Amino acid sequence: MAANIGLLSHSFSERSKERLLSRKDCSELGLGQSDHGSIREKLTNLWTNVRDASIKAYEMGRSDPRKVIFAAKMGLSPRACIDSHLLQRTQLYESVLNLGYPHCRCGLRIQHRYTSERTLDAPDLVDDYYLNLLDWGSSNVLAIALGNTVYLWDATDGATSELVTIEDENGPVTSVKWAPDGRHIAVGLNSSEVQLWDSTANRQLRTLKGGHQSRVGSLDWNNHILTTGGMDGQIINNDVRVRAHIVETYRGHHQEVCGLKWSASGQQLASGGNDNLLHIWDRSTVSSNSATQWLHRLEDHTAAVKALAWCPFQGNLLASGGGGSDRCIKFWNTHTGACLNSVDTGSQVCSLLWNKNERELLSSHGFTQNQLTLWKYPSMVKLAELTGHTSRVLFMAQSPDGCTVASAAGDETLRFWNVFWDS
Repeated sequence: MAANIGLLSHSFSERSKERLLSRKDCSELGLGQSDHGSIREKLTNLWTNVRDASIKAYEMGRSDPRKVIFAAKMGLSPRACIDSHLLQRTQLYESVLNLGYPHCRCGLRIQHRYTSERTLDAPDLVDDYYLNLLDWGSSNVLAIALGNTVYLWDATDGATSELVTIEDENGPVTSVKWAPDGRHIAVGLNSSEVQLWDSTANRQLRTLKGGHQSRVGSLDWNNHILTTGGMDGQIINNDVRVRAHIVETYRGHHQEVCGLKWSASGQQLASGGNDNLLHIWDRSTVSSNSATQWLHRLEDHTAAVKALAWCPFQGNLLASGGGGSDRCIKFWNTHTGACLNSVDTGSQVCSLLWNKNERELLSSHGFTQNQLTLWKYPSMVKLAELTGHTSRVLFMAQSPDGCTVASAAGDETLRFWNVFWDS
């Protein structure tokens, strides 16, 4: 590992001048001449002083090697980075002046478009709405699947490693999901198999076979139970501790299962499919002898249901998002099956994340804006739009502290956003 990082540091030093801002000029960082003019029109003399100091601090931040090391063998190359504390200071100042940045807790946030803190190339990211190729584990390690290879990036120290490259006959990788311990990770494959890996030892533990007939595009953990969803429409609970790992099978979808999320209590499972169906399953009704009956079958969406997110402050509240011909975020009481609200977002909903510290919801979208949108719950007032991706934002993952969100898109970029923060 040390040798790989050394090689990375050497190669990056040779390429950094060419690739750091390879796709964007300095206007992406808000330092262009036109931006300066618009800021001067809006801000007071005090803000001018703050801005000048911010630019100097930014230049210092660029020299920090921890901000630029990302990939070993993977070719992910940083293009821009801004220290999060600097961004928060400028956002706070602007919110106090009601000039657009949404960080004042004394009232509603102002709508604003702003760019990511850093942007990394993600070559060979599979542009497929039905897959789940990004996850951020409890040990603060981000996993991303690019083609046949899974890479790990430790957000604490910037260390990077290649976990596994799958042979062509089994690839590409179609899903990744960290276990709750932040050490073990499940890797779903196009071949219908699921591999379990110990990331610390960089060792494969076992392969789960015989459950699915086609690719495994969705995964989620419930303690020692790994739940897998396949293109065959099946949902399988696998007890990874035992040889005969298949312990329950849920049958209710007749097309690909593209979304799986266990509730925080581990009692209810939400599943979404390409058949436009959303199912709620309850563990108290499971049967090892036959296919388990769903608790609720919800048919309100008119396109594939991939985006699913359980509310962190209300255990029976689920948010779901529909595909391109649906475009809606819906909220459900999973005890009763009642739809509490539905909001037309205007574009394909690819992913959903709740703010762990505030009553807010983040959604990622496809055509036409390919944006991330921050909503206030339950009013669903739009608080902010995060733009920069040029293709649909397929995947999002949240850091363990809940403050940072990583997004990966069909434009083969990975972006980091300091959209949430710890209050």
